[in-house]
Amino acid sequence: MIILGIDPGMAIMGYGVIESNGNKVRALDYGVVTTPSDMETPQRLLRIFDSVEGLIQKYSPDAMVYEELFFNKNVKTALTIGHARGAAVLAGARQAIDLYEYTPLQVKQAVVGYGRADKQQVQGMVKLLLNLKEIPKPDDAADALAVAICHMHSAQFGRKLDRR
Repeated sequence: MIILGIDPGMAIMGYGVIESNGNKVRALDYGVVTTPSDMETPQRLLRIFDSVEGLIQKYSPDAMVYEELFFNKNVKTALTIGHARGAAVLAGARQAIDLYEYTPLQVKQAVVGYGRADKQQVQGMVKLLLNLKEIPKPDDAADALAVAICHMHSAQFGRKLDRR
């Protein structure tokens, strides 16, 4: 199974592509898509959409996964990230890929085994589980790999996004 994990963001969107075969897992690719702040919002969204569509065409993932957005203070940031997430989700929906989302608690529990794990613990486990030489940088790429690993471990608990 090939899984594309996305850590949505307008300026920096992390992505991670993993392949799982039974208990074996390996990273196929990871990195970030960036959009400059002086670029108009519609163009930034188009770049995100095109980049995700390119990843889908390159790797033909069986599933695309996201961490559920959670913001309790900055509504403007939540809306901006929601726009970026929407562009990525649209790229997956357009390619008829199954889309799933997980809460931050589910991601931490699946990757570290502890729902209150900190960012460094999650990143360390991503490195260990994928047998990488170093923690993926930037953090957005590591976060995208973490949500992909979460799906691999707990696909039956993920909330599939409704396409209606």
